[in-house]
Amino acid sequence: MPYPPAHRLDLVDELHGRKVPDPYRWLEDPSSPETIEWTEAQDTLARRRLDSLPGRDHLRARLHELLSAGTVGVPVLRGDRAFFTRRSPEQEHAVLLVREADASERVLIDPSALSDDDSVTLDGWAVSHEGERLAYLLSEGGDEESSFFVMEVATGENIEGPIDRARYSDITWLPGGEELYYVRRLPPTQVPSGEEQYHRRVYRHRVGHAPETDVLVFGEGRDKTEYYSVTVSRDGRWLVVGASQGTAPRNDVYLADLAADGSLTPVQEGVDAWTDAGVRDGVLFLLTNRDAPRRRIASADPEAPQEWHDLVAESDPEAGAVIESFALTDDALVVATTSHAVGQVHVHDRATGAWRAEVPLPGLGTVAGLASRPEGGDEVWIGYTDFVTPPQVHRAEVSTGIIELWEDAPGRVAIVGVTGRQVVYPSKDGTEVRMFVLGGDGDSEDAEPTGETPTVLYGYGGFGISLTPSYSAGILAWVEQGGAYAIANLRGGSEEGEAWHRAGMRSTKQNVFDDFVCAAEWLVQSGLTSSGHLGISGGSNGGLLVGAALTQRPELFAAVVCSAPLLDMVRYEQFGLGANWNDEYGTAAHAEELGWLLSYSPYHRVVEDTRYPAVLFTVFDSDTRVDPLHARKLCAALQWATSAPFEERPVLYRREQKVGHGSRSVTRTVELGVDTAAFMADRLGLALPAEATTG
Repeated sequence: MPYPPAHRLDLVDELHGRKVPDPYRWLEDPSSPETIEWTEAQDTLARRRLDSLPGRDHLRARLHELLSAGTVGVPVLRGDRAFFTRRSPEQEHAVLLVREADASERVLIDPSALSDDDSVTLDGWAVSHEGERLAYLLSEGGDEESSFFVMEVATGENIEGPIDRARYSDITWLPGGEELYYVRRLPPTQVPSGEEQYHRRVYRHRVGHAPETDVLVFGEGRDKTEYYSVTVSRDGRWLVVGASQGTAPRNDVYLADLAADGSLTPVQEGVDAWTDAGVRDGVLFLLTNRDAPRRRIASADPEAPQEWHDLVAESDPEAGAVIESFALTDDALVVATTSHAVGQVHVHDRATGAWRAEVPLPGLGTVAGLASRPEGGDEVWIGYTDFVTPPQVHRAEVSTGIIELWEDAPGRVAIVGVTGRQVVYPSKDGTEVRMFVLGGDGDSEDAEPTGETPTVLYGYGGFGISLTPSYSAGILAWVEQGGAYAIANLRGGSEEGEAWHRAGMRSTKQNVFDDFVCAAEWLVQSGLTSSGHLGISGGSNGGLLVGAALTQRPELFAAVVCSAPLLDMVRYEQFGLGANWNDEYGTAAHAEELGWLLSYSPYHRVVEDTRYPAVLFTVFDSDTRVDPLHARKLCAALQWATSAPFEERPVLYRREQKVGHGSRSVTRTVELGVDTAAFMADRLGLALPAEATTG
């Protein structure tokens, strides 16, 4: 086989009495000469194979066309101004605009104008209460190491920044636009070596003053992995601070009366639940899963913040509704929910929570955000998307029920012959799991199955993240050519609430992999496809998912795309942001939890002389969340172990520079999509046109 040589170390760790081999630990060091040589050889091998695949010109043209639909975001309303993002067909990144009362628009931030190679990304932004100032975060090269800036909206001129160490900073303004609260990491000189990505603090900052003069508000002496959220009421009186350890599904919440001494009082502390809170018009509103896995909305007097009163109770489990978010009008509580991963919007009475009406949506899709005017009114703005509808925003008058399109995606793309359905299948333990199946006009429950449809199965199953209908150029390009695409709503997500999440984390993580494997078996048993025509795809935690699936059931799949994955679950905490995730997975520092991790860690389950599927690893050199070392190690292990011929089932490592785990330019999105789709098509038998065709 033409794989670059990768020597195997006779290295075995002993952890809690267990012997744990690690033959490719040398690949953890990206700067060593031998790792560089191996990586460059993998680059050459991957490009030679990927560039030779048929249909690439067609895929490139169609992906560009589908992405030319563009995007639009839900607005932030401040007085007569609306702030929102939009990406037009010719743009590489979404830009941030302001729309004035006379409907004129101005671009405030265009990431493409800030670099020559489209490597700058807008990571976050917050508008002052008056709409006069904008705080925003930028990073470059995909590293997500955001710097903080402040702009005067009227002139578009920066009046402050850059202030570094602001990655994942939450920002909230005080009235008047002179001060704000934000989150910033401590300087590297003030933290232990190797912990520079952690140790955040909440500060109060005066615009134009040196950040060294910021007032420390919260975070001293707390866990190094904590993330913080901050919000200030419109009248400037109430500050709410949320604190969570890493990605743990629980948080502490504190409230401060800034008109008094500003001391923080617990709203929720030491409770195994997640609560979002904020004060509006003198009332503390709370969205929580405390004693309500499908979430409820409560209210409280800020003077007595621990005395909660339900406004919208948790739904009946039979209804399957999970509360996702809400917005307030003068007299209404507008609530976005999902029912088995499909979005809905309901109107409730603001004072009593009584149900009033349902807001009709364009289809069976996803509510991609809700917004209302903070000063009051009768309107809400609703973001919407589904499998064939690019993001759009609707405006609804709550009292009349009138709903209209406020802003559509700016491009127009014809999509025909794509249908979808939701199916239910049993997992290994009998649990019912739902899955979306997308195909052509002939793919329906009544269609005669052929068993030969090239099919990709996608999943995630972690961190309480739900997979709901959304517009995807890659999926549409695949289905238009006659393939099928399935998206499984696995345990570990929150499609069915927090209990669904917790049934797929820590000691129950194997449930996620079982759900995924059973989804694959259902696709085969239903007659839609066969193992020889079935591929799986996932990224990040979804990369762990497909890594576990391919090492546990290699005979079930013909091809795998494994992107930015976690794969060495014994040492994952030592790299990237891994220490943030041990509440989701467990830690190798504890004997019992090491057992959980070793039971499925893909890197540790590779068996020599096994016929593994074709695998394409895609990694990004500037990824500061999941270190590419995971993919390097498993790639080397699979190339050593597989008994399948290279021409039939290659194991490839595709590396990309100057891009990271998060957002990217359209051009980079297209080129990644071309490689992954061409790889899948070649291995699963999907015929692609030789020439560039669109429409």
